[in-house]
Amino acid sequence: MASCSRWLSLTSGFWFWFWFLCVAADDGIQKCDELRPGQYVCTDPEINPATQEPVGCANYTANAPCYPAPNISCKDYKGNVTTFYGKEVGFYRPFPCRNVNGYSYKVAVALSLFLGWLGADRFYLGYPALGLLKFCTVGFCGIGSLIDFILISMQIVGPSDGSSYIIDYYGARLVHLTINNETFRESQLYP
Repeated sequence: MASCSRWLSLTSGFWFWFWFLCVAADDGIQKCDELRPGQYVCTDPEINPATQEPVGCANYTANAPCYPAPNISCKDYKGNVTTFYGKEVGFYRPFPCRNVNGYSYKVAVALSLFLGWLGADRFYLGYPALGLLKFCTVGFCGIGSLIDFILISMQIVGPSDGSSYIIDYYGARLVHLTINNETFRESQLYP
């Protein structure tokens, strides 16, 4: 009987400290970057007119400021609690961006359409050997020119340095989807 009461006092002490560390130590104020939609407004990132990508693009992400709604209190990245009035930046939301090096999508498609039989599209994109081969064979008798036009217009063939085309920020971009070991798949539910 004595061992049971001792065990109860040990477990009740454990649960008290567990409650204290998890509930009592938490002041109930959430982090600013964990606010729910409607509690903040993020502005669109500023677009560079030369590259048509967000300003400050690094490592395929750019940051845009987000403003918590008036009378919202949250913790910033330092842990300081701040009450916002709607005009202060509470946190920065990451936006995806692409690496561009000056190759225009419109120019590549126009060269492929009108001068593809001379290999001008491949020279422009940085593939001089294929451009010379297309020039010498008159675009592989027209068939290679047609195939290259389709591949370039579908954005499958891009610049040789691995960068992306300069496309209008709100233009027709294609996103290539891939599946790898880190891709999350939901389990199928069958009736």
